[in-house]
Amino acid sequence: MKLLKVSTGGESNKPAIWIDGGLHAREWISPATVTYIMLQLVEFRDLHPELIDSVDWYIMPVANPDGYEYSHSTDRLWRKTRSRATAEQRWGRRACYGVDPNRNWDFHWGEGPASSSNACTDDFRGPRPFSEPETKAMSDFILNRKDQIKIYLTLHSYSQMWLVPWGYKDEKPKDYYDMYILAEKGVEALEAVRGTDYLLGTAAELLYTSSGGSDDWAKGVAGIKYSYTIELPDTGSHGFVLPAHEIEPVGQETWAAIKSITRHFTDARVK
Repeated sequence: MKLLKVSTGGESNKPAIWIDGGLHAREWISPATVTYIMLQLVEFRDLHPELIDSVDWYIMPVANPDGYEYSHSTDRLWRKTRSRATAEQRWGRRACYGVDPNRNWDFHWGEGPASSSNACTDDFRGPRPFSEPETKAMSDFILNRKDQIKIYLTLHSYSQMWLVPWGYKDEKPKDYYDMYILAEKGVEALEAVRGTDYLLGTAAELLYTSSGGSDDWAKGVAGIKYSYTIELPDTGSHGFVLPAHEIEPVGQETWAAIKSITRHFTDARVK
């Protein structure tokens, strides 16, 4: 697993932003968009120096590398990791592979629907929380920097939604209004680029209730106030197989959104 830190260097107590992509293997637009964001922060950093002078960035473009590779080599619509089920996790005589890494986080793990105990389903939660080396490595890194990281962003696809916790229950956090207002700034900036419509709300109200998600964990365990899932385009015409010509425009509009919410920190308006 590869992680990029973008910083002015040295020890820093600056606020930080975490961005990950590719947690679900088949969502190719996610790593592509995160890579576009990395390009803006590294190659074009002179265009927005305040975003680096005032903020550190931790960016993981492919959070599920084995699954991502498998979706290229074997099964385009593979979703999970590639860990092999133990004997206890086999379904009949069939040995099934992989855990849904967005059901594997240790916050209300295994509760409710859309979090299966069947190892052969796409939403298999795993035998235990953080059973997957990918989710364990990510969570350890984030917890070690939880006082620095002020925004957690995980990019998925598809449906064009900006999702706010909670996902594990149909209720809102006490500071939901603060989270909503900041996300609204991002959605407005995104839509201004080319008019792409995004819905904004909790995962439970816009999609479905599911537990063990990374954004709920970032909010509920790591204590990162502004924790979001961004569901990238489209809304179903192409689904997970978004055409390559959409990579740059999706990157541009997503970058506009991220710049907008980050500038609330550089302008010292959000604490």
